[in-house]
Amino acid sequence: MKRYAHYFLFILFIVSCQTTKKEQKPNIIYILADDLGYGEIGVMGQQKIKTPNIDALAKNGMLFTQHYSGAPVCAPARYSFLTGKHMGHSYIRGNDEWNERGDIWNYTKVFSDVSLEGQRPIPENTLTLGKHLQKAGYTTGLFGKWGLGAPNTEGVPNKQGFDEFYGYNCQRQAHNLYPSHLWENETKVYLNNELVNPHTNLEKDADINNPKSYAKFTDQKDYAPKLIHDKSIAFIRKNKDKPFFMYYASPLPHVPLQVPNKYVEAYRKVFGEEKPYTGKSYFPTQYPNATYAAMISYLDMQIGELVAELKKQGIYENTLIIFTSDNGPTYTGGVDANYFNSARPFDNNYGRTKGFVYEGGIRVPMIASWPRKIKAGTTSNHISAFYDMMPTLSEVVGIKTPKDVDGISFSNTLLGKKQQNHEFLYWEFPSYQGQQAVRMGKWKAIRKNIFKGNLTIELYNLDEDLKEQHNVAQKYPEIVKKMAQIMKQEHSPATNKRFQFTQLGDK
Repeated sequence: MKRYAHYFLFILFIVSCQTTKKEQKPNIIYILADDLGYGEIGVMGQQKIKTPNIDALAKNGMLFTQHYSGAPVCAPARYSFLTGKHMGHSYIRGNDEWNERGDIWNYTKVFSDVSLEGQRPIPENTLTLGKHLQKAGYTTGLFGKWGLGAPNTEGVPNKQGFDEFYGYNCQRQAHNLYPSHLWENETKVYLNNELVNPHTNLEKDADINNPKSYAKFTDQKDYAPKLIHDKSIAFIRKNKDKPFFMYYASPLPHVPLQVPNKYVEAYRKVFGEEKPYTGKSYFPTQYPNATYAAMISYLDMQIGELVAELKKQGIYENTLIIFTSDNGPTYTGGVDANYFNSARPFDNNYGRTKGFVYEGGIRVPMIASWPRKIKAGTTSNHISAFYDMMPTLSEVVGIKTPKDVDGISFSNTLLGKKQQNHEFLYWEFPSYQGQQAVRMGKWKAIRKNIFKGNLTIELYNLDEDLKEQHNVAQKYPEIVKKMAQIMKQEHSPATNKRFQFTQLGDK
């Protein structure tokens, strides 16, 4: 009789384990590249840069062809992702360096005075995705670049929903990939690197063809992307037995052009000799194209290592991985977007990429991989944006979406079910003379130079004109009128006067 009782208990234990495994919430890893263009990965048609691991994510998951950032630059894009709000309702609507504190661009002073570091903090009561998932029982970690609240303020990651943080608190400090320090939670961690001002150029009369001229920018010890990556791997190992949310906010491939030399050499052999970038606003480099390509391939290598670690820990199949970029490719720091066709199929030139609301500035690559849930090798043309992530991930883990978000869950798209669509997407950006944009089906409306008093709307038919070269506003006055109504209804005056539009009636 005892034998049968033991047998019964054993069967009950097995069934219990299987049930627990079935009901376990998925892990979530959100990988955010920095300034990676729509056309800079192989699966999107890139010819010069190798990205086998990112391409493998798409092969094993779903590629989104019409996904948009929340903004055309760093901080507001990240805020949109974390809060589910578009720029007409956001607290952060542009990069705000909080410069009334003092000499914030003097890196020597910032190094010794932490009160000068970081950006203006988001409010303490901000409901971030991190906080939302913590309430659902998730352990949360952020590894990479923050930019939404200076040290010793209510805006630091540990007070905004992240149990663990390692990386750059300040986006200005991320203008050096061999920085003097990083942050681990709220502790400043000093690195084995020489303090070099990110706007330092070559010495006067330096030989631009001599590698020694670039030594201070390349011959450092602690490469921040590697340190950040190592912490992310440790986070996975530590939390493999419980649901976790990891926000992997890589500083790559944002300039300056810096990566360990051995990765540059591989591309030098392919690209041949180059004209050095001698520096202006970012560090000089002898081989700008090879270095930029190597930075993207380095990020790709790290993504491969993340996937390998998930498999090693036996949690790969229960992990939703989302890969995307915070905005379009840059136009500065030695990056040649035309050489790589970085915004492909959109315009690569200044005014059409990072910082601007044309397609090349805000449409970004996006891949979602979730074994056994997302059908491998699928492509979606569903129109989505960063502010859809809050409702999407809420639905994925089975919790209620906050009421005051602008996003719509696309979890049905991930699972191959009937999907609700946006009536429109909206952007505004109070920089580069002020901009607004609306995407409504095939139509794209843009206002630019608002601060110069221009309220004229440009209209493009993206089905016929992806590069937004032919303004058809005069042909479709009713569509223009509808776009103007959306721009008016979706804009609310920003709390921060730096982000306000007096031309739109803000006071």
